[in-house]
This record gives sequence, structure tokens and C-alpha cells, in this order.
Amino acid sequence: MSQNRKILVTGHAGFIGSHLTRKLLNLGFIVAGVDNYNDYYDPKIKQANVDTFRRRPNFQEFRLDILERLKLEACLKAVKPAIIIHLAARAGVRPSLKNPQLYHQVNVIGTKNLLKLAKTFEVNQFIFASSSSVYGNQTKVPFNENDVLDKPASPYAETKLAGEKLSQESGLNTTVLRFFTVYGPGGRPDMAPYLFTKAILAGQPIIRYGDGTSKRDYTYIDDIVSGIIAAIGKAWPFEIINLGNNHPVSLSDFIKTIETITGKTAKIIAKPRHPA
Repeated sequence: MSQNRKILVTGHAGFIGSHLTRKLLNLGFIVAGVDNYNDYYDPKIKQANVDTFRRRPNFQEFRLDILERLKLEACLKAVKPAIIIHLAARAGVRPSLKNPQLYHQVNVIGTKNLLKLAKTFEVNQFIFASSSSVYGNQTKVPFNENDVLDKPASPYAETKLAGEKLSQESGLNTTVLRFFTVYGPGGRPDMAPYLFTKAILAGQPIIRYGDGTSKRDYTYIDDIVSGIIAAIGKAWPFEIINLGNNHPVSLSDFIKTIETITGKTAKIIAKPRHPA
């Protein structure tokens, strides 16, 4: 298979990464995955994700941290990828408020390590997974890729903005994809779709921040994966693209949908709107 079919996916064991890796393998790409299986949520979930493609002949796994520069360098030297899809990150907006230093280390320094090595090994394209959180609390909608972003509402958002800037300054052909609240099978257990559904089914209360009118652009995992794949091979010097479904759903309607599906009424604990 030609060299340009080699892709390195960081964060391949996570929710988005495992769906993407599986699809890339099905499309005939040679995929190398990098993941440190951190304990942000149960690593066994990530193990189960990877077990669905671990033995595929066109897949190779590297268990390492993107902060481990020498190991990362050895990985790129062995793989020689044409494209890097950088999904690995410390996730979660609210947890970032408690440990901003960790988020900076992983999401900024780790990304800087990867970009420098991508440049050294002459990677053709760098695809960076950013987040809709970079738009902060701005009220202008719809969000536009050209909006001025000067008020990130969390350390997590700050690190994603920093990653975008580092990518732009790298000199690599870079595509930045801003994901909007991804959901679907195998979704992260710390996200609202999983947490709310589990609690409502068990008859346990859920915490609702604000009055329920806040909206999110929930985007199905298959659409995110399709968007990433559509970006592969685009020789843009630098491009930012929003990946969302363009149909925001209020928190109240989101909860009502879960109530309808489960046939149970949510027990809601209302709290003031969260700053993040």
C-alpha cells in the first residue's frame, strides 16, 4: 500500500479515536495509534474500544504519552506517517478548572511536541481536533470560524485555542476541526448523554445547571468521523472548520428526549448556571 495511506491517530483508544480508527482501517488505510490509556475514565472502556480492531493487520499500537518526546520520536520514525490526526488531549471543560496545569501540559506542550516531530519527519498534513468550547460564552450565533475568540471560558478552551495557534505557526498543512458535543455508541461516561440516561433509568437525580434554556449542538459520532475523513488529503496551508449538526437543542428538550426514550421522569436538582 502506498506511503500516503499511512495515518497516525493520537488518542485512538478514546470515544472519537476508536470510531475513527475502525473506519480508517475499513477504508484500507494503514493506521498507527498512540494512546496512554490515562485514568480520566476507566481504561477498561478504552481497552474494549481497541479490542474491536487490535488484531487488524493494518493496525499498529503505541502505548505512550505525547509528553514523552523521545518515545514519540521513535514512534514517528518507525511509522513515517503521511498524515497525523491529533485527537489525544486531556478532556473535560469543568475538570480543567480544578487542574489547569495538567491541561496545559498535555494539551499544549504535548501538541507542541507532536508538531515539532511532524515537521521533522515531513508529515504531509496535520489534522488537529479542537472544540466548540473555544467560542466561550459569546451570544452571537451561529458560531463562525472567523469569529474573534478572546474570551475562553475554561482552561480547557484556552488549551484548545493554544493548540490551534501552534498548528497555524507550525508551517505544516494543517486542518483544525472544531467538534460540537459529540454523542453516540461508546460515548464517554463523563458526558451528559451517558450520565443523564444512567441516572434517570436508575431513578436517581440529575443536576441541571441554569434554567434549561442553554443550547448545545449535539453531533452524532458517525458525522464527526465522516467530517474528519473528508478533511484527509486536503492540502490547505491552514483551515478551520466547525463540525456540528447546526440544530442546537436546549437542555430542557434534551432531558425530555431521554425521558421519552426511557419512559421515566427525571428528578432534577436545579443549580445556578455553571461559569464554564
